[in-house]
Amino acid sequence: MRINRFIAQNTNLSRRKADELIESGKVVVNRVRANLGTLVSDGDIVVVDGKRVNAVKRDFVTVILHKPVGYVCSKDGQGSPTVYDLLPKAMRSLNIAGRLDKDSSGLVVFTDDGLLLQELTHPSHDKEKVYIVSISKTLADGDIAKFAQGVNIGDSRVSKLEVLPTKDSKSFEVRIHEGRNRQIRRSFEALGYQVVSLHRIQLGHFSIDNLSPKQYKIV
Repeated sequence: MRINRFIAQNTNLSRRKADELIESGKVVVNRVRANLGTLVSDGDIVVVDGKRVNAVKRDFVTVILHKPVGYVCSKDGQGSPTVYDLLPKAMRSLNIAGRLDKDSSGLVVFTDDGLLLQELTHPSHDKEKVYIVSISKTLADGDIAKFAQGVNIGDSRVSKLEVLPTKDSKSFEVRIHEGRNRQIRRSFEALGYQVVSLHRIQLGHFSIDNLSPKQYKIV
C-alpha cells in the first residue's frame, strides 16, 4: 500500500495532506524518510509529524463467486451480463481480485481489503492460480515439458505453465503464478491447441469448493 493511502486510512488526514507531509520530510517509515512512492507493509513503523501511526483494524468484506461462462468481470458489461449482477447491491462496490475473461468460468474473489487485493494480484506475491483446462485434441508427447520450459505468446516474456494430466486425455490441471491477459489460452494456441473450456478452481488460498454457478459466499 502506498504511504499516502496508509496515512489517509489510519488518520483523519486526506491523501493530499499526506502528500504534503511526505514532501516536506515529515513522514518516516522504518526510520527512513519516506517519498511519494514509498510502500508500506504489515509490521512497518510509520511516523507522521513525530507521532507513530498504527494500522486501524477494519472489518473487511471478502466474497468468493462461481462465475459462469458469458459473464464479464467489470461493472460495465457493455451489453453483457457482469459478475456484479450476481451480487447483492450492498456488495457491488467491492473490487475484483483476478479477473476471468467472458469465455471462462470459475472462482472470482471480491474484496474491499486493499492489502489482500494487492497480495492476490501483484506479481511480487507469486500467488498460485489453478485451472481445469479442456482442449480440442490430445497433447502431443513432449508438449507438457515445452509448457514448463516456456512458450512464446507474442509479448516480451515466455509463458510458463505447470500442466498436469487428469483422467481425461483432453483435460488438464494448469497451475500458473502470473496473470497475463488470456495467458493460458494463448499458451495452448502457441502450440496448436484450441482451449474448449477454462475453469479456475483456486486463487491463492481461496478455493471454489462446492459453489454452484452464480453462487457466492462471504469468507
